[in-house]
Amino acid sequence: MAILVDDPVWPAHGRLWAHLVSDSDLAELHAFAAAQDVPPRSFDRDHYDVPQDAVPRLIAAGARHVSGKELVRALIASGLRVTARQRRHG
Repeated sequence: MAILVDDPVWPAHGRLWAHLVSDSDLAELHAFAAAQDVPPRSFDRDHYDVPQDAVPRLIAAGARHVSGKELVRALIASGLRVTARQRRHG
């Protein structure tokens, strides 16, 4: 089991954002996020959106830094991935 964080490349609200995911378990993800003071409102169905300035702190706390492609592959393999279609319909 691992917590993964990708590169902050997604612009929004004047900042760049990264994604924080678990490769196996949402409970593990929520526990890690809570321990690192990531606000619950940052959760979006299968990941947390985290600002660029939080990434080094999350890595220091044990998140594994991966590419965006590796993060998506791990999320799909875990069975936790919520597709764009699922987001639109539910």
